[in-house]
Amino acid sequence: MKRIALSLCVVVCACVAGPAFANCWGNDAFQNCVDESGNSYTVQRFGNTSTVNGYQQKLPGEAWQQTGASIGDTTFITGQAADGSTWTETIRNYGNGSRTISGMDGNGLVYNKNCTSYGCH
Repeated sequence: MKRIALSLCVVVCACVAGPAFANCWGNDAFQNCVDESGNSYTVQRFGNTSTVNGYQQKLPGEAWQQTGASIGDTTFITGQAADGSTWTETIRNYGNGSRTISGMDGNGLVYNKNCTSYGCH
């Protein structure tokens, strides 16, 4: 769920698997956010790159990090979970709610999803 919430930030709240909303304050270049899952994080944007650093408020010491860059319709994301595991994700948008999401999770498992405006499979 953390990765989904983070991806939400990097792609400017464009996609999420389930309701997750964040309250953010600041400006376009730098924001502080808190979401309903208890994550607190900062979002820093420079050009086509966004960096998200945060932690789980309910679990002190549970810090995580994510960096993403968008080039055209494709967003590349890398992250490090609180346990030190790393993961990658690529999101390619095709328009009309269609996109592919692929990557490798923190356990080294590769995944691919095809999504439409009706959901992902």
